[in-house]
Amino acid sequence: MAASSSSTFSSCAFIISCVLLFTGSSYLSSSVVEAQTTPPLVKGLSWSFYKSNCANLEKIVRDQLKIVFKKDIVQAAGLLRLHFHDCFVQGCDGSVLLDGSASGPGEKSAAPNLSLRAEAFKIINDLRARVHKACGRVVSCSDITALAARDAVYLSGGPDYKIPLGRKDGLNFATTEATENNLPAFFSNASVLISDLKAKNLDITDLVALSGGHTIGRAGCTSFTERLYPTQDKTMDPKFAANLKLTCPKTDTTNTTVLDIRTPNVFDNKYYTDLVNRQGLFTSDQDLFVNTNTRPIVNSFAANQTLFFEKFVFSMIKMGQLSVLTGAQGEIRANCSARNPSKLSSSYLSSVVDEEINGETEAF
Repeated sequence: MAASSSSTFSSCAFIISCVLLFTGSSYLSSSVVEAQTTPPLVKGLSWSFYKSNCANLEKIVRDQLKIVFKKDIVQAAGLLRLHFHDCFVQGCDGSVLLDGSASGPGEKSAAPNLSLRAEAFKIINDLRARVHKACGRVVSCSDITALAARDAVYLSGGPDYKIPLGRKDGLNFATTEATENNLPAFFSNASVLISDLKAKNLDITDLVALSGGHTIGRAGCTSFTERLYPTQDKTMDPKFAANLKLTCPKTDTTNTTVLDIRTPNVFDNKYYTDLVNRQGLFTSDQDLFVNTNTRPIVNSFAANQTLFFEKFVFSMIKMGQLSVLTGAQGEIRANCSARNPSKLSSSYLSSVVDEEINGETEAF
C-alpha cells in the first residue's frame, strides 16, 4: 500500500472527501450503451444549452481529460470528488473553486475540503481556459466541473451519459461552518445519511447509488481506524479487518488502502458485493447493508450492474441540479478561482486565457 502525507488524510472527515481513484497508468473506457431515464430538469438547464455557441464543448473537455488520465488516472477521482463537494455545499455553483478573500476563508480551507486534490482545481481552470479560447466566455466553471466529473466516471470504466448544462457560477463561497455541516460524514450510519440527503431532496436510492462512487478510490487509514481500534467493529469481516490492520497498525497511520478490494481499478458494481460480504471500508459504507431500509437496494445493485449504472446516472443528474444558478443569476467566471472584477474588460479576458493555455505544462 502506498503512503500518503498526514495532511492529506488527517482532515479527511467526510464520505466523498476520502476517495482517491487509483487505476494504474492508463484510463479505462466503458462499452455501456448510452441510455437513461432522467429526473426532471431545473428551469434554465438544457440538454443542448451550448449547441449554438460552443458546440464542441464536450469534445474539448473529454479529449483533454483523456490526455490527463492517460498520464495520471488518479486525477479522475479528484474531479469526481470536486463535483460532489461543490453540489452538496450551497449547490452546484462552482463555489468550491473560489479562493478565500478579505471576507474570509474559502470552502477549500474547511476541514473536509483540505484533502481535495490541488491538481483537480488546476485541471478545471485549464479546461476553462481551453473552452474559453475556443468559444469565448460562454461556459461556466460549474458546468465544466460537472462535465469533468461525468468524464471521470466514464473514462474509469463507468457509464457514459448526458448531463444538462446551463449552470452559472456563484458570486460567493459558503462559510466554513456551512461547508462542514453539509458534507455527510464517513462515520455516519445509514439513518443519519438518509436524513442528511433527504434535506437535499435526495432519497434512499440516491444515497445508495451515489455511495457507489466508492467502487473506485483509496482512503487514508485515519478515516476508518475507529472501526479497528480499540475494539473491532463486529459488522466487519474478520479476515478483511486483519488485512486492514497490516496496512494501518496504528490509529494515526498515514498509509492508504483501496475502497473496493475486488476491482479497485474499475468503476463497476463490486463495491456492493463488498458490502454484502461485510468488506465495506467506512461505517457509512457498511451500514448501508446493515440498515434494513437500504439493504435491499445494496443487494439489487450487487446482483445487477446495469441497474446500478442506471440509478447512478439518474442520481448524479439529480444531484447535479441542486440549487443551481441559471439565467441572470450568478456569472460566468473568467478565472474559476476568483469572482470576475466588477468591470471585466476584454483585455483582461484575453490575458487570463492566454496565460493559462501557455502555462499548461506547469499544471501537470
